[in-house]
Amino acid sequence: MTYPTQTDGTSAGAAPRSTVLSLRGITKRFGALLANDAIDLDLRAGEIVALLGENGAGKTTLMNILFGHYVADAGEVRVAGPDGALAPLPPGSADAALGAGIGMVHQHFTLAENLSGFENIVLGTRPLWSPGIGGRAARAKVARIAADSGLGVDLDVSVSRLSVGEKQRVEILKALYRDVKVLILDEPTAVLTPQEAEGLADTVRSLASRGLAVIFISHKLNEVISLCERVVVLRGGAKVADRATAGADRATLAELMVGRSIEVRHSAPRGVGEPVLTLDRVSAAMGRRDRLVDASLDLRAGEIVGIAGVSGNGQGTLAALLAGLAAPRSGRLSVLGEVITGEDPRAMVARGVGRVPEDRHREGSIGAMSIAENFVLERLQGGDFQRLGFLARSRIRAETERVIAAFDVRCSGPDAPIRLLSGGNMQKVILARALDGRPRLVLAHQPTRGLDVAATADIHRRLLDARDRGAGVLLISEDLDEIFALADRIAGIHHGELSRAFPAGSLDQRSVGLLMAGQDPGIAA
Repeated sequence: MTYPTQTDGTSAGAAPRSTVLSLRGITKRFGALLANDAIDLDLRAGEIVALLGENGAGKTTLMNILFGHYVADAGEVRVAGPDGALAPLPPGSADAALGAGIGMVHQHFTLAENLSGFENIVLGTRPLWSPGIGGRAARAKVARIAADSGLGVDLDVSVSRLSVGEKQRVEILKALYRDVKVLILDEPTAVLTPQEAEGLADTVRSLASRGLAVIFISHKLNEVISLCERVVVLRGGAKVADRATAGADRATLAELMVGRSIEVRHSAPRGVGEPVLTLDRVSAAMGRRDRLVDASLDLRAGEIVGIAGVSGNGQGTLAALLAGLAAPRSGRLSVLGEVITGEDPRAMVARGVGRVPEDRHREGSIGAMSIAENFVLERLQGGDFQRLGFLARSRIRAETERVIAAFDVRCSGPDAPIRLLSGGNMQKVILARALDGRPRLVLAHQPTRGLDVAATADIHRRLLDARDRGAGVLLISEDLDEIFALADRIAGIHHGELSRAFPAGSLDQRSVGLLMAGQDPGIAA
């Protein structure tokens, strides 16, 4: 599929825009897996193009080839030189990609927290033996770029003292300082408030108006439609669409990504019951920076309460309390009718708390163990899967085969190491472990982070099913689309302080953004 523009990338009557990046026939195999299948892609000066696809569609492989981390089995990358002519980019060389003017801002920032913003920007641009890391000329250049791009931030303070949004501005300034002509943004709004995301969109439009070409990678289809003029969609390693965003909607793009329509379910709770979780002025801490301060909240059976906030504002401590990994320092915490005073993860599982942790690799699974072993990890203290200290392996295998089918886990079988699964399939195993015993309280901490639209829809459906069976679900998420899709009530968290919980229908993106920034939206709870 092609998008309806002229061959020079302009609409009728507009000035032509030169091509700054051209990929032709990019093909890459990993054994029997065809990760990229003869992909063609052109990018023009001043163009904002979204790169979409499911997890495993080939986006990361394509970007790694572009940056020289991988070498393509076939095909060629060409980049515009100083004279505007396209020249081949040497394969397998990250230095060559940077030298050709290709920059990337990763979803997880690559900043030295102990250095200032200015030091991070100029780091690596001067020889190690040069005195200092930047003189007047460097400071003047950074100041000029910041003024032109609207990326205002205090560059003389330690990065560790900056907010998430400010750190992202430093990352973008670091790329622009290297005179990039192509900027790749990987999930750039994943950890931003709505207001910060709007500010970033304005910055990207401003940069594009000055001729910068932008590749925008995101699972948030609304912002793709709003910001990008063109979308390129990969599926199964192949390019299946290249079209203008004008006239597109979320459903159309989602169907292009997965090859079928995606059912999105919205439903009101059938009725709420007694509290399954109560925080009464609870203070607690996990380390020096992630803490709860005098937090109060009620979560009832049969409802989903969403906690919206930028990462690092106390969500980790709140999740740790429910997982039994932290204890209140003050206040009263009640879980399923019992007052909790100490740390006891095993007791939380025994009480009927289903846990979906934030980090599926580090906290949610043991990579060297099989899918079956990971599935029963939290259920070994009972008699279901062990007798007299010995594992009931035949029953474990049978139960795992059942949940593999029920949760549509794409794998070679129960004995496959869980580390070999894609992110979405690994998350399905963790969700199956959390929900299969029909828990009364579910902790869902970033349940769909980094997952594609199909995996996200499936996990959302299962959390709604758990709610409708009578479980109380605490949803902790930085994705406001997810919060609005699932939550019956929404609270914000900022610097460890938890706001009141408001009915979801009374809030919009702006008001939730205010909650995330620690401000009252002026709505009756």
